[in-house]
Amino acid sequence: MTHAVAVRRVIIWLWGSTKIGVTRGASHLDRFDVEKEPHEPNRFGWVVEYDPYDPESVPVKRTALGRFRHEGATAVVSKDGRVVVYSGDDQMFQYIYKFVSAGVYDPSNRDNNRDLLDEGILYVARFEEDGTLIWLPLVWGAGSLTVENGFADQADVLIETRRAASFMGATPMDRPEDVETNLVTGSVFVALTKNRFRREFRTDAANPRSRNRAGHIIEMVPPGGEGADADHTATTFSWSVFLQAGDPRDPKSGAQYHADVSKNGWLANPDNLSFDPKGRLWIATDGASDFDTADGVWATEVRGTARALTKYFFKCPVGAELSGPAFTPDGETLFCSVQHPAEGSTFDKPSTRWPDFEEDVPPRPSVVAITRKGGGAIS
Repeated sequence: MTHAVAVRRVIIWLWGSTKIGVTRGASHLDRFDVEKEPHEPNRFGWVVEYDPYDPESVPVKRTALGRFRHEGATAVVSKDGRVVVYSGDDQMFQYIYKFVSAGVYDPSNRDNNRDLLDEGILYVARFEEDGTLIWLPLVWGAGSLTVENGFADQADVLIETRRAASFMGATPMDRPEDVETNLVTGSVFVALTKNRFRREFRTDAANPRSRNRAGHIIEMVPPGGEGADADHTATTFSWSVFLQAGDPRDPKSGAQYHADVSKNGWLANPDNLSFDPKGRLWIATDGASDFDTADGVWATEVRGTARALTKYFFKCPVGAELSGPAFTPDGETLFCSVQHPAEGSTFDKPSTRWPDFEEDVPPRPSVVAITRKGGGAIS
């Protein structure tokens, strides 16, 4: 889900979009009939935070983080103590956002931190051709976010975040999903899963391939230095394409990795990202069945001579998606969530009966804990 360790909370999201698919639901429940409940779509697409350390706590909707199809909400404490939350809008031609809190995180005062995500500034990303990244503030009254354009106040900006981002000139991306911070280097990585609808005339430096079937990963670098010195609150970053997924043996794929990537080392459709304590990137995929292979987890260095040299680490059952890779702080256990049964499977005829492989037991989703034989950090 999210690395909200910095604020000792868990952030979840109500996955939704500006227009939610409710045509079938409306035939069963009046709430999904927009003629009867015109505001129903506005109830989806928000981030909710709860405190797992307080059993009496009540989940709180953090409207300041905007309404769109959040693929997670990952938090980091910047060098000045403000909390920054990154999020991708999981749909083709949508945007990448960050929220910067007005208040400062205090590790010794939990009460001080409870509502840090209620006040601050929401930004959306614009990727310039020269490798500069501009964070555009989504603040009512600024730029085109005015009454004349249908924004009566800041509430309108947050409810119609996508439209506000478009007015501000944000860069439409190839289905941005997970956004994660590397606490070792300080840089931020974005998984862009795919965009089969992008045509040549709509390509740009940050989304360079038309009909992007395999997706790519972008690295965003804040100023200030590495690790804890990185200034995630800054409005200007630098950026580059870390890798372009797909089979590098196919000259038409446009895939780009380290030159030494093996025939089993390439991947397709990056979805969730994670970093181990050494700062290495771990990539979970969703959609590899389109390439006649299985989803799973790949690992790579992010700097040095092995940068973007991806290696296949863990394979899912065919057709199943892997999500939420996460390490324990010592790096000795990697947790992976396997979404199974696979798409297209039926109860009677599943693609596999993983993980039990017994005829009278259906396939089921599972969380897999991977450790190194004999102990020690996974490497």
